Amino acid sequence: MAIPATQLRPGMIIKHNDQLHLVFKVEHRTPGNLRAFIQAKLRNLKSGAMFEHRFRSADAIEKVVVDEIPMEFLYADGDDYYFMNPVDFEQTILKSATLGDAVEYLTANLQIRVSYFDGQPVGIELPQTVDLEVIETEPGLKSATASSVTKPAKLETGLIVQVPPFINEGEKIRVDTSEGAYLSRA
Repeated sequence: MAIPATQLRPGMIIKHNDQLHLVFKVEHRTPGNLRAFIQAKLRNLKSGAMFEHRFRSADAIEKVVVDEIPMEFLYADGDDYYFMNPVDFEQTILKSATLGDAVEYLTANLQIRVSYFDGQPVGIELPQTVDLEVIETEPGLKSATASSVTKPAKLETGLIVQVPPFINEGEKIRVDTSEGAYLSRA
């Protein structure tokens, strides 16, 4: 199944140079007056080698059809991430090396889809957005309104995103999982 490069998401499995790769990180870049491109960090599923590749926005990318099983994230224990199938309560353990940047969006009880290829779990597909709590940021300003001014905020998973100045510690915000960007208050 071919998709445009702009629809690449962390956790997807694609066929690139006739080999299966897990998409680790995706950045959409538009430099000055040049054409936009997608900078993707990929991991070869066979060799485990990591590399970055630049796709043009219009490039067709072959998304590999894998078995996707809906699961619920339970907890992390060091390098291991535990997921449970809500139908038969069977647990699956994935390493952070398999998950890549997707670990920055995992919170307890988050509903995700685990991708299986040839019976082995090879990655996860995150929801389009997740709600995360701000645990550390500069104090908000009472008179602040939404503008182009932003400040960094550390979220409960360790992810740091740029947020408007009116966001305070303890608030929940909605984050886009494809770009790691603030969308709105939750």
